[in-house]
Amino acid sequence: MNKEIKEFLASINNGIDGFSMPKTPSNLYEPITYILKLGGKRVRPMLALLAYNLYKKDIETVKKAILALEVFHNFTLVHDDIMDDAPLRRGQETVHTKWDSNIAILSGDVMMVKAYELLSYAPENVLPTLLKKFNTCAQEVCEGQQKDMDFENLPSVSVQEYLDMIRQKTAVLLGFSLEMGAILAGAPKEDSNILYEVGINMGLAFQLQDDLLDLYGGNSFGKQIGGDVINKKKSFLITKAIELNPANKKELLGMYNADMDNHPNKVELIKNAFDQLNIKEEAKSLIEKYENEGMEKITNLKTPYPKHLLIDFFNILKGRIS
Repeated sequence: MNKEIKEFLASINNGIDGFSMPKTPSNLYEPITYILKLGGKRVRPMLALLAYNLYKKDIETVKKAILALEVFHNFTLVHDDIMDDAPLRRGQETVHTKWDSNIAILSGDVMMVKAYELLSYAPENVLPTLLKKFNTCAQEVCEGQQKDMDFENLPSVSVQEYLDMIRQKTAVLLGFSLEMGAILAGAPKEDSNILYEVGINMGLAFQLQDDLLDLYGGNSFGKQIGGDVINKKKSFLITKAIELNPANKKELLGMYNADMDNHPNKVELIKNAFDQLNIKEEAKSLIEKYENEGMEKITNLKTPYPKHLLIDFFNILKGRIS
């Protein structure tokens, strides 16, 4: 990892470590400290700082406001894990597993409040704009999550419906992160709009990669292997498999939507079916398409300072699956 990127990451982690949480009630605040210190690439605040760095260098002046992105993101993870009944997050127990669902819900609520508190540290001249855009983004994230849950009750969804859902659930926050950095730096509106679209492209690629890692990432991924299959979640893998093999749609969906109690080898069977349809290659091809589109937008963007750090960070995120 580039030295400057490491320094940015260290600065973000130092900011998070410096959060002052009340001591009581401990069951409310300890889960917040726990989830925030589980690590991760801190993608969203990193994107904001790197976008800001394209126009200005005094990142410490805006870091506090940018940390709102990481707190909000982790709030969504705490609540999403409850809805998905996920046992692991970054290789550790999820908050609702370690404590319970009621505590996780309430701790998540406080994190949302904390995100707004941090956002309020943005300069007064851009705060109204950021609040409006943040609210729009947060609402879209919730809409995306609701669609994701609704999909679980549908026999199948199309590839386009799935892509529209992950755009809201995942990509808009990455788009807003880059846009936020540009707005904080006083960049031209055209530039902030372009950076938002870069984030959308990369967010779509990021989520599709996540879908692949769920089944093909192995134990190093830090999540339950085949969690999407076990929980019957509509991912790109299953939607593309149905699109490519409509003749066997009923049979494939029958297995995918079966309970693990009745089919303990369900994950292996589904993976074999995907392998026969080259679903991994289909996903990797679409990931590359979105990545290339995003990278092209960055390359064509004219900024006062070099773009190599932003490009380097995107290359780190790619994490190709062999």
